[in-house]
Amino acid sequence: MAVPAGGALAHEGHDDAAPAAAVGSEASPRFAARSDAFELVGIVHGRQLALYVDHAGDNRPVQDATLALDIGGKPVALHAEGEGFFEAELAEPPEGELAIAATVSAGRATHRLTATLDVHEHAEAAAAQESGRWPPSMAWAAGVALVVLALAGVWLRRHRKNPARRAAANGGAA
Repeated sequence: MAVPAGGALAHEGHDDAAPAAAVGSEASPRFAARSDAFELVGIVHGRQLALYVDHAGDNRPVQDATLALDIGGKPVALHAEGEGFFEAELAEPPEGELAIAATVSAGRATHRLTATLDVHEHAEAAAAQESGRWPPSMAWAAGVALVVLALAGVWLRRHRKNPARRAAANGGAA
């Protein structure tokens, strides 16, 4: 199951871990999986993966949780960063539609959670962000803006220097 932008937000106890997406910007790819006891939310930022494990009933972070994670059938090394919060660095940014399988354990409870991470629409933006380059549409818009500014500068320069042209353009004599 893929969660739409804004569908998986940080909450009390997790509000400093993942910045919210700015209005009008594209949200990071994310997934969510739920059992009757636990909820797992994962947010991808390029090659970084932030994971939140909460109690399904009240959304509290799970204390002393252990988490095992596979993405696309490959195990992912995780680092516990706080109560119910884990991080991982992926070998490369994920692309396409990937199966997520997680095992969450806390106390006597162990649950297997599954989800799908869909990063088709995020692949180009993530590649541009990772490389530090502008997306092609931004580069094109910047180029057009520069051309328009250059033409406006030439036009202003020609009309300021030549009073006869200025007068002719205004309909009068110099």
